[in-house]
Amino acid sequence: MKLRRCHGAGVAIALWLAILGLIPGFDLTAQERAAWKTDWDRTVEAAKKEGQVNVYATLGPHLFVEEFQKAYPAIKVSGVFGRSSDLLQRIYAERRAGRYVTDVRIGGGGRDLLKLITAKMADPVKPLLLLPEVTDESKWWQGRHRYADPDGQYFFVFVGAPQPGSVSYNTKIVNVREFRSFEDFLHPRWKGKMLVRDPRATGPGGGAMRFFYHNPELGPRFIRRLFSEMDITITRDERLATDWLARSKYAICFFCRGIPVAKRQGLPVEAFGTLKEGAGLTSEGGIVSLVNRPPHPNAAKLFINWTLSREGQIAYQQHSAKAEGTASDSLRIDIPKDEVSPEERRREGVNYIDVDSPERRDMAPILKIIDEALAEGKKG
Repeated sequence: MKLRRCHGAGVAIALWLAILGLIPGFDLTAQERAAWKTDWDRTVEAAKKEGQVNVYATLGPHLFVEEFQKAYPAIKVSGVFGRSSDLLQRIYAERRAGRYVTDVRIGGGGRDLLKLITAKMADPVKPLLLLPEVTDESKWWQGRHRYADPDGQYFFVFVGAPQPGSVSYNTKIVNVREFRSFEDFLHPRWKGKMLVRDPRATGPGGGAMRFFYHNPELGPRFIRRLFSEMDITITRDERLATDWLARSKYAICFFCRGIPVAKRQGLPVEAFGTLKEGAGLTSEGGIVSLVNRPPHPNAAKLFINWTLSREGQIAYQQHSAKAEGTASDSLRIDIPKDEVSPEERRREGVNYIDVDSPERRDMAPILKIIDEALAEGKKG
């Protein structure tokens, strides 16, 4: 009996040491590694049998999916590319017709994104994350994953692009050194000389407006004065807006697109850098989500993990640079940033406001202020 008790005690001690990872051969970390690798290999094989993944992605860096095709030639990528809002509407239309086509969506936040959850058209992404280099949050900015939904499950944000108000200027007219604060845009000198891409329409502008609104140094007061006092011109034509700025018809443009490309073409345009109030941090088109009841669930799981991997994020930055003139700054911090222009990189010491966080997504109060301010301006 005595010997048996000693033997039992030894087994118990051994088990506790194994749990603590102190005995060679009982390395639980190694067991965990083996578990994810087994799951990963099964996913890859199942994805190959499915043979396809249907990806709906925004224009621009969408061509990065070609790199996935090179990595997994047995899995055909069927892509539909366009504006985030248009792709969402297409998904809704498919579902109304009883069709389940989409596997993965990559795009911006948009005002209708959360409707995918309320309409039960999205499945959680978080449980699909498998690769250790993806699940390891130390590889991501500020040591954490970011999601664009309140539950932190559905919409994984992989881009964190500084957005210093999205304001550009004509270099022949404006001396950038005169601008240290957003308050400088309210100087009477610039009245009637500023152009604004209509933030009430989908597209660029929403993130910047949320930055203004939620910045305690600016807030509703700044928005109201900009739209009521400065005699601004509003347009929804993005090409015309950039053209007017380049031809010196206007000195300053809020939310103009294609400025890096226009600058490379030798046009006299430039974007303002970060001013003293800080900058917004936007996901741009860098949110990945899983549409529910995907026709190719394993290929979708594989594609999402690859997108968030080091290889996938390098590819995303490279192709966004080709499309936009500069790369979107990935939230992964363990990849090169050579394609990201210095002014487009996140910097230490800057007051960044995450404008795509769920609590800051609502545009309704901002649009109300804009409408009221425009009406006040007409009366004045």
